[in-house]
Amino acid sequence: MSVTTINPANNQELRTYQPLTREEVFDAIGRADESFSDWRQTSLEHRKELMLKVASELRAKTDEFAQLITTEMGKRIREARGEITFCAEIVEFYANGASEFLSAHEMEVEDAEAYIQYAPIGALMGVMPWNFPFYQVIRFAAPNIMAGNTVLVKHASIVAGCAERIEQLFRDSGLPEGVFTNLIIPSEFVDTIIADDRIAGASLTGSEKAGAAVAAQAGKNLKRSVLELGGNDPFIVLEDADLENAVAMAVKGRMVNTGQSCVASKRFIVVEDVAEEFVQAFKEQLAGMKLGDPMEEETDLGPLSSEDAAQRLDSQVQEAVNAGATVLLGGNRPERAGAWFNPTILTDISPGDPTFDQELFGPVATIYRVKDEEEAISLANNSSFGLGGSVYTKDIERAKRVAEQIDTGMVFINQPTNSQAELPFGGTKNSGYGRELSRLGILEFVNKKLIHHRAD
Repeated sequence: MSVTTINPANNQELRTYQPLTREEVFDAIGRADESFSDWRQTSLEHRKELMLKVASELRAKTDEFAQLITTEMGKRIREARGEITFCAEIVEFYANGASEFLSAHEMEVEDAEAYIQYAPIGALMGVMPWNFPFYQVIRFAAPNIMAGNTVLVKHASIVAGCAERIEQLFRDSGLPEGVFTNLIIPSEFVDTIIADDRIAGASLTGSEKAGAAVAAQAGKNLKRSVLELGGNDPFIVLEDADLENAVAMAVKGRMVNTGQSCVASKRFIVVEDVAEEFVQAFKEQLAGMKLGDPMEEETDLGPLSSEDAAQRLDSQVQEAVNAGATVLLGGNRPERAGAWFNPTILTDISPGDPTFDQELFGPVATIYRVKDEEEAISLANNSSFGLGGSVYTKDIERAKRVAEQIDTGMVFINQPTNSQAELPFGGTKNSGYGRELSRLGILEFVNKKLIHHRAD
């Protein structure tokens, strides 16, 4: 079945792509496997040279790539340009740092020489989402290619053009055929690929359901996997917070990428003493956000990624309201063509309600009032997710104590959860396992081989 991309700003069709046949998929796996045999032998300096060309191409063609992102999934053009710049930074981070990250780790052992060698393991399968079409792929590909692995990527079908362009980016930068391969395939092919003996591991960023399927297939075939799944990030505002900053960060944290980020701030947990003031200011700022053409610089909020996404979010909001939630702002879709949803604030959601432990992937904030710090921590941890979170208080030592009690993979103080090439990214519980970015990201799919020699 063919794949057709659609501009979510107006729901107009863009382009149709033909998926690979099963035979073509197996051929692609074969090329990746064969390429690994050569690529693993290349020097880090040679890999660095080629990957720095990738970074240079990203910077030189920022506008071209950003416009493609905006057209295919609706990201505001300013954010799309920022995504491409960040991709270049990630590539440069691993290109320049791989020699240090992968250098042999000497161990102190009495009467012996011992060290750990970090060696590539083979061809890897990546399943990537649409919300950050270039970043998610680069985050997976850059460290693994620098480590000496080869990668195949099944990207989300709604960004097939981005997927195709990323593969061309690597080819244009001089990487050999088979080091990076884009696969336009149905989802049901993923299990077959992971089970193939020539595939050494799998990484997925996406939903819990998709993550469970990939993890099960990888485990069944005794292969490594890394999962970055959903989030329901708590945003804790304590009574001594700088409220002006907290509100500004709440808007930024919730509305980034039109709320379509696994680490977007989603649950706003506010101590009662400052709740009224926070909610009022937050509501005023969201109400003033301008929906508009994502290609326009002045637009505050773009469309969701697809009509399906908008309908799904609308159903979740209506389900919350039917269960007793109060709509403080929005709660519906505007009357315009495209996958749009109004900025929304919901309150009065209780444990056991249908949406209490769901990820709302769009411009919908849920607000909870609590009596004190202890209740805030308890509510923050009352979630099956554990990706990121943030704490707002002028007392940094207090913030650290609270952060250490929050059961997530990342906690940020007086700022929303965000990504930097140097910082590890990942979660716990139903948000997945493993780490991407930082030095940890390049060590997920390598063989940590012990080499030992006892002195005579």
